[in-house]
This record gives sequence, structure tokens and C-alpha cells, in this order.
Amino acid sequence: MKFYMTPGSCTTGIHILLEELDLAFEAYIVNLPAGDHTRPEYRAINPKSSIPTLVRDDGSALTEFQAIAWWLARSYPKAKLLPGDAEGEARVIEAMDYVVGTIHGQGFARIFTTDTFTPNPADHDAVKARGREIVEQGFAIMNAALAGKDYVAGRFSIADAALFYVEFWADKLAIELPEHCRAHYQRMLARPVVQRVLREEGYR
Repeated sequence: MKFYMTPGSCTTGIHILLEELDLAFEAYIVNLPAGDHTRPEYRAINPKSSIPTLVRDDGSALTEFQAIAWWLARSYPKAKLLPGDAEGEARVIEAMDYVVGTIHGQGFARIFTTDTFTPNPADHDAVKARGREIVEQGFAIMNAALAGKDYVAGRFSIADAALFYVEFWADKLAIELPEHCRAHYQRMLARPVVQRVLREEGYR
């Protein structure tokens, strides 16, 4: 398989899942600041110009974090990256969608890509502040969901890979994580696979 990724981005979560499953894949770096995602050769693979993209063994490309994570979990069920019941699977997807769609898509996006939310530089500080509010509210919700549990579903699942990458961003931006999220982040950092992925992506 071919995995199109950007170190330190949301693709880190998919990278963790690929390594957890011990799958063979070729990694291709998509340099977002250089505009790699808008080049014709990449758009031919993923016309959305987004990351991550996973080109599978049959040559078909799968995009969107949630879709790739779910496909990996369902394709390799022995790893138990999803709970075995419909309720548990729905709760994992619920958490993953909230992390990716809201904490990332509405919160961190306002912080990292402020100019896509307003063309007026005078509004940038207000947009970033609103993004931080969304992030902090999101972590408060996930903190409550983690109470009394090591992982989102009790044991490691695809939702934890999603939650980790936004916790990683919070750490880099000195955004304080609430108690249970902080414990989850430290628990993830202690996983050998996560340590290996971060080393491979250039983090120490």
C-alpha cells in the first residue's frame, strides 16, 4: 500500500494504526506548505487535495481519516481496533468523528489555517481565540468520556489514534490538557508503536 502523509499532522494517527497492524506500506510525504497537495499528480490520486490518502493493494485510493481508520479496523479484525458489538463500534466512531470533525476541523483549523476562515487579517486574533475555545471545550467533553477508562473504548481503538494527534497538537501549542486527556496522552506516548512513529516522523 501507499500512504500519503505529512509528519505531525492528522496523518500521524493513521500512521500509528498502520504500525499497530504491522502492515507493509510505502510512505510518501505531502509537503503542505509547498503545495504538494494541489499538484496535478496528487490530485489525480486524491481530487480533494487532502490528507491522509491510502492507496490500497488493488490500486484504489481511500481518503478521510475516519474512513481509512474504520477500513483498517474492519479489514484486520484480529487486532481488535474496534469493539465487537454495534454499540461499542458506534461509540468509537462517535468519538472519532467528534475529534476529527470538531476539535480538529473547527478548533485547530482556526488556529492553523486562520486565513481560510476570514480574509481580513484584523480578524485573525478573534478567529484563533474562537478556535482555542472550541479546542478546550472539545477536550472537556473527551475528558468526561475518558473518566474511569484507560482508552476511549476501554481498550485501544481507532478513536485513540485520532484523539492522540489532537492531544499532540495541544502539547506543541502549550494548551493544557484536562486530567483524563493528559493521562491518555501519556499512556499513548508510552506505547512502543507511538514512540516509533514519532521517531520516524522526526520527533524526539
